[in-house]
Amino acid sequence: MAISKENLLDLLNLDLSQEYRAIVQYTQHSGVMSGAAYNSIQKELIIHAGEELQHALLIADQIDYLGGVPTIEVKPAQISADNDTMLRQDLEGENDAIKRYIARIKQAEQLDLFHLAQKLREILAVEQEHAMDLENALGKNKGF
Repeated sequence: MAISKENLLDLLNLDLSQEYRAIVQYTQHSGVMSGAAYNSIQKELIIHAGEELQHALLIADQIDYLGGVPTIEVKPAQISADNDTMLRQDLEGENDAIKRYIARIKQAEQLDLFHLAQKLREILAVEQEHAMDLENALGKNKGF
């Protein structure tokens, strides 16, 4: 299915709003997570929040470069009082991001925006690392 530049900009703004959400959600989760068993992943969530900020900045820059206006909309974050539920919420967000960025790379390439596709590949690799960290914390080593 062909995509227009305008459609791609709309989708990138959706991605940007999801990155904002991830920043907020990781920040909140790292702040309320408790228990010695979660100390390591709690520190990792702080790192994830910073990496999501870098993704947001990169996407906003690309939207601007392509003639769009970066959104300020933030998708609502998920919260919980349960540590494992928080981690599952974060993993769900990462899995969603992985699917979206795989699609977005293909869409960028359809429009011959190979520079954008490369930037999105870099983001995708980090999102996949985040998912692996969360899977490990939840004891879900998938393997291949």
